[in-house]
Amino acid sequence: MKTLKWNVDNNVDNLESNPQVVEAANLLKQNEVVAFPTETVYGLGANATSDEAIAKVYEAKGRPSDNPLIVHIADFSQLNELVLEIPNTAKKLIKKFWPGPLTIIFKVKSNAVSKKVTAGLDTVGIRMPDHRLALALINAANLPIAAPSANSSGKPSPTTAEHVKEDLNGRISGILDGGETGIGVESTVVDCTSEVPVILRPGGITKEAMEREIGNVEIDPALHENLESKPKAPGMKYTHYAPNAPVYLVDGQPEFIQQLVNKCHDEGLAVGVIATEETANMYDADVVRACGSREDLFTVANKLYDTLRSFNSKNVDIIYSEVFPTEGVGLAIMNRLEKAAGHKWIYGNESPKF
Repeated sequence: MKTLKWNVDNNVDNLESNPQVVEAANLLKQNEVVAFPTETVYGLGANATSDEAIAKVYEAKGRPSDNPLIVHIADFSQLNELVLEIPNTAKKLIKKFWPGPLTIIFKVKSNAVSKKVTAGLDTVGIRMPDHRLALALINAANLPIAAPSANSSGKPSPTTAEHVKEDLNGRISGILDGGETGIGVESTVVDCTSEVPVILRPGGITKEAMEREIGNVEIDPALHENLESKPKAPGMKYTHYAPNAPVYLVDGQPEFIQQLVNKCHDEGLAVGVIATEETANMYDADVVRACGSREDLFTVANKLYDTLRSFNSKNVDIIYSEVFPTEGVGLAIMNRLEKAAGHKWIYGNESPKF
């Protein structure tokens, strides 16, 4: 399969009538799969009502079929067509955060979307992206678009069109290139079907921000457990975001991480370190990557996936990562890092088991 690539300036007028956007939208109408940018990461878009189209998404990504997909809409009328009801908590969150990086779980109308989108559940996750090109594409297609991240399943999510091409060239019909994404981690997923909303995946909209609008919001304990049942939201069950080399999260100061690096060097291993702007110059490792500033964790979120991907071209044997506080967007950062590491931690004077 030849993968088309269109470069589109997000700032031009009348994006919906842009010939390249129209061409991409027509492919979606034909149940083909097209990658496109959002304000979080690049999504792999397909007609959410078509079993044929959704099957192509799972095939392209190599994604387990019990992992549900998020549906992207561009108009509030589309929401009423898809869900049974809009709880009051959801209405308040929509008013404040849509368009934006917030996915809300609703009870889904019968046959409103492909059962492959919901993975057999009676709920569906929906969001309205805050990105002109994404909204233009959805409007031009006049369809609800199911769109997981546009990467091979388990690998770091793509924040540029080049990342998409690295993973999926020849496996999808097209890539709509709208430049680098902004936030860098996927949307927050919150389940509003229960009395107290529950965060199923932390992301760009923080728990604290939601609680200012609707009061108490819980965090699903399953975020910290190995799931045996069907996940209700993407990213809950399977290892994600992982570079080729094993990642270890290190709960320790830079001096302790350097000791681990030295031990690996003694054993002839090439070592990578994920650091911050404040600490990167403290390490003597084969590859050191600063993924942002501790003074502004949104910069870490923005560069996290690009940082993880960057190690794949450096042939390191092991990667040690600094850790971050779990307040605000730090919760999303640590959720992604724990997934990338397969929950492998080193504490105190422990040594890694290779």
